[in-house]
Amino acid sequence: RPLLEAGDTLIDGGNSSYRDSMARARDLSEKGVRFLDVGTSGGIWGLEEGYCMMIGGDPDAFAAVEPVFRTLAPANGFARVGPSGAGHFVKMVHNAIEYVMLEGYAEGFELLEAKEEFALDLEQVARLWGHGSVVRSWLLELAVRAFHEDSGLESLEPYVDDTGEGRWTAIESIENAVPAPALAVALMQRFRSRQPNSFAARFIAAERRQFGGHPVKKRGG
Repeated sequence: RPLLEAGDTLIDGGNSSYRDSMARARDLSEKGVRFLDVGTSGGIWGLEEGYCMMIGGDPDAFAAVEPVFRTLAPANGFARVGPSGAGHFVKMVHNAIEYVMLEGYAEGFELLEAKEEFALDLEQVARLWGHGSVVRSWLLELAVRAFHEDSGLESLEPYVDDTGEGRWTAIESIENAVPAPALAVALMQRFRSRQPNSFAARFIAAERRQFGGHPVKKRGG
């Protein structure tokens, strides 16, 4: 902020909280600096494929730097979606949808992999679904690449991180009384992936043994 002058435009192209972006816009406006929150999607492929940009902020500021967005984005790949905060809000929901899509694919491919009698080639299935299927997507194309590089994904630990957007969206769903059960489950599954020795799972096993005499597996043997 100390380096900026009246008439400057500051662009935040990260996954910031939309609430923070609204506060920053207000703070900078006191100095005559315009702020654009630009939710950016495209991942590491953005350099080759172009970025999808969801932009919030002052219309005049947007118009002044629109040539930058037009250069970076594919055709129809950028838009001012609303006032300050709107860009990062739309990107937040975008990432929450991504959580749900990834969880859906993950559960489906796990079921395919578990059906050992068919010895399914997961790369083949992912590639097949990419041609005319109703579940085709860029994420499915990336699954083809992942299975090609490691057919059983055995080189990876079953740990899934999150960078906050799913949590923020879940909170928004609660605050606005908008049901988002699929997102909630996808988010909780990410938390579960980080538990190599889940206490909750051990609790359920212990309870089943207590009430039904069901067998349990002892640690270390």
